[in-house]
Amino acid sequence: MTLLPASSHRAVSDSRATTMHRLRTERFDVLVVGGGIIGAGIAALAAELGLNVALVDRRDFASGASSASSKLIHGGLRYLRMGDFRLIREALHESETLVASVAPHLVHRLRFLLPVYEGAPYGRGAVRTALWLYRTLSGSEAANTLLPSDIAAALVPSLRLEGLHGAGVYSDAQTNDARLCIANLRAAADNGAAIVNYTEVVSIDSGRRGQAARVEVIDRVAGEHLDVDARTVVNAAGPWIDHVRRLDDSSAGTSVLLSKGAHLVLVAPPGWHAAVTIPIDRSRVSFAIPWEGALLLGTTDEAFDGDPDNLDVTEADERQILDEAGRALESEILRHDRILGRFAGLRVLPVATGRTAAARRETMIVRGRGGMITVAGGKLTTYRRIAASALDALRPELGLRTIDTTPTPLPGAVNPKFQTATILCDHPELDPNIANVLSRTYGSLAGEVLSLAKLDPALMNVVAPGANVVAAQILHARDHEWAETAEDVLRRRTTLSLRGFNSDEIYRRVEALLLRDVATHPLEP
Repeated sequence: MTLLPASSHRAVSDSRATTMHRLRTERFDVLVVGGGIIGAGIAALAAELGLNVALVDRRDFASGASSASSKLIHGGLRYLRMGDFRLIREALHESETLVASVAPHLVHRLRFLLPVYEGAPYGRGAVRTALWLYRTLSGSEAANTLLPSDIAAALVPSLRLEGLHGAGVYSDAQTNDARLCIANLRAAADNGAAIVNYTEVVSIDSGRRGQAARVEVIDRVAGEHLDVDARTVVNAAGPWIDHVRRLDDSSAGTSVLLSKGAHLVLVAPPGWHAAVTIPIDRSRVSFAIPWEGALLLGTTDEAFDGDPDNLDVTEADERQILDEAGRALESEILRHDRILGRFAGLRVLPVATGRTAAARRETMIVRGRGGMITVAGGKLTTYRRIAASALDALRPELGLRTIDTTPTPLPGAVNPKFQTATILCDHPELDPNIANVLSRTYGSLAGEVLSLAKLDPALMNVVAPGANVVAAQILHARDHEWAETAEDVLRRRTTLSLRGFNSDEIYRRVEALLLRDVATHPLEP
């Protein structure tokens, strides 16, 4: 077993040591394997229901597809052609719930253009019908309509005008996927769950019916083995679910198909006021989305049969993404030298034949021979519903009569505009851009970050010029969000590495901050 390199992690924290002690000594009602959005959502709901919950992940939280999505909370306009009206309706309802109450600081509305070009897969009539259906399924009174080319170009100045016959306009939502995952883990921990990353399940002994399962894990930070007792085990390990299934049942076969989705992050062109949905064929679309001050392009959708631990964005992926974006955008903004970052994730789909792009995004919940529940598939948007379904499958073992799915705000849930105003009122010296980032990252928990500056005002200095991330966020990630390495911070607690802030100097600076005791070693001004 490969441990974290000695240079990449700090000494074991008191909180991590406490969690490891709990894993050794307590019997849990639910042990969740996997800290992506599905596992995090299950842990949050189970802990809210009063269950004693543990969650472990062999890597960092959200290190798979849960930090490598298209960052969208949406119904899925393209699923209309597949006839997945139930899925679309559920997703649109969840989207509204996340925006309105569960995570308004992390999920916000975004306008989309759907351009109609000469020779495109769908003409004006088909687009008009799709927009009407989408609005009807959402129950919204907002107008989804077709715009003339000149108005579409005013919203997206980089839109290619040649052959453009107009553009549909509709609304979906955008999120910071990794932060949404962390917020659910924080909710679970606030309700008593034992949460720990870099802890890998290496064996599962389900025991006889009525007995607790004994799950052996290895702490990849300290290199120690320990046994965890749990009444039930939920496998939410994403692309690794079949590996975990075989720990419970060596005869378990292949249950899922993996689909690779690659993205590029480019320098943002000026003046964009909408995202662009680009039809590729009658099954696929690609996106060009203003995101975190940059432009997010993607995604690909190809079957993947390699090792999920060795996932890269290839030159072929880059060419495909840029070529597909070029169907709707001017070539000048798509130059290779404008690329700031790249990332890829793996979708988990039920085993099926045919193209992955045409596979249904349904959720599969199955029970293994030993009683372990495995959860695969689904959408980021509907993670709350998936969590409720997984726990519903365990109601007999857990003694639950019903699963209450009433929306509960995640920690920090607040209107970010109000929070920004509050921060600037309390800290008028603060850069408004920093205040806005803090509000949209932490919501009402931004005070935890700002409180660090009382010990050391220099912690409000930015990590790098133009980054809009301050040093206090690094310490907050360490002390409140389980960050162990610089990569955890730069890739998942913030988006710095995806936006080009990934130099060796920045990594060293973050590593030094992770090792710092602010009370005894304040930063230099």
